[in-house]
Amino acid sequence: MVTALLGRRLSVLLAIGLSITANELMVQREDALDSAVNAALFAAVSWTIAEVCRRLGGALRTARALSRDLAMREMLLDTILTSVPVVTLDREGRTQRVTPAAAAVLGVRRDEAMALPFHTLVPGFDDLALESARQGGEVLTPSPGSWTVSRADASPVPLTIHANVLPDDIWPEHVVLALADQSQAEAIRQRERDLTERLNNVWRLNSMGEMAATLAHEMNQPLTAAAVYLHAGQADLAKIGPAAEEAARALDLARIQLLRAGDIIRRMRELLSTGSRTFTEERASQMIQDLAPVFTLIGRDTDVVIDIDADTEDDHVMADRIQLQQALANLVKNAVDAAMGREDGRVLITGRSLGPEGYEIAVEDNGRGIPMDQRESIFHPMTSTKAGGMGLGLSVTRSIVESHGGALTVGSSRLGGAAFTFRLPHRSELDAA
Repeated sequence: MVTALLGRRLSVLLAIGLSITANELMVQREDALDSAVNAALFAAVSWTIAEVCRRLGGALRTARALSRDLAMREMLLDTILTSVPVVTLDREGRTQRVTPAAAAVLGVRRDEAMALPFHTLVPGFDDLALESARQGGEVLTPSPGSWTVSRADASPVPLTIHANVLPDDIWPEHVVLALADQSQAEAIRQRERDLTERLNNVWRLNSMGEMAATLAHEMNQPLTAAAVYLHAGQADLAKIGPAAEEAARALDLARIQLLRAGDIIRRMRELLSTGSRTFTEERASQMIQDLAPVFTLIGRDTDVVIDIDADTEDDHVMADRIQLQQALANLVKNAVDAAMGREDGRVLITGRSLGPEGYEIAVEDNGRGIPMDQRESIFHPMTSTKAGGMGLGLSVTRSIVESHGGALTVGSSRLGGAAFTFRLPHRSELDAA
């Protein structure tokens, strides 16, 4: 038996032969037939026992191998279940098993979820959904479009739920639910929507760029003609005498604005053709004061008081005068729109020298202000808070300010509304940059 458990068949035969030889030497037999019968019986019984022992040893080795394989499979299954969000339900819809991954998705502790109705973990999982789960496949989604789980530490998590039915002899589990967190997929879909919207905006901006180039080419001639006619009108009014001075002054202001419009168009054509701007040394306070007549007319038409308070000391900057005045005019128009309709509508334009840090210009109003969550998006092209707005004013204004080495920011005003602020570097700072 020991030889059969430890050795091969040849070893067993050798052990049987040695045992028979030892038996013949130690035990006296009556004759040769008796010795042969005893040897044959011993050999048959020994061989049978040896084969049984060999089979038993093989069975034990197979059992140990199966046990190891089963243990490995259980470890693999436990590892898989730990990383996969799986929930099992009984026939009444109560939770029986929750994997750690499922508990993380649902935002609960595993011990808290046990034996609770699943609809307490996933709102809306009613009897109809449970019946759908018993059919297998993807569980019908609720009317809003997806299952959602509200967690205290995060925003609602969208889920998809797939179900499989267990055999009837497995108790108490009856239905296996596989949960899939759709947050990342939803984020990808949102990024795709954002990218599509940006591509549409780029297409619209390109179209508007082509239109701007055409307008810059076509509008220059009629504006020049209008300026000539205004000059002729001024000459005719001068013949009338002092009675026409007020009208002549209005025509002079109109002629100045026409010439300014012509400069804007000329600069636009230069920018479109060469992509460059021309900077000259300017006084920031003077650029603000030059727009005072325009602001006065705007305030008169809208019943909004527009005040200017600009320091004249240390205000020398390098700037594209026309472009910067265009940016300032855009900010003032937006501020007037925000303050318009109030009994005490007010806009304040301030200019302050900050020494080495540059010259700061701020446009404030006492309107409703701009919410914190919109203070960055309002600078995006095609984004407007005004009905009929094209969403280009602030985008263009920010581009102009940034081209001058500054940064346009928005915050809360001392007047109660919004405050748009930017700084222009002094001449030495821009040269160094």
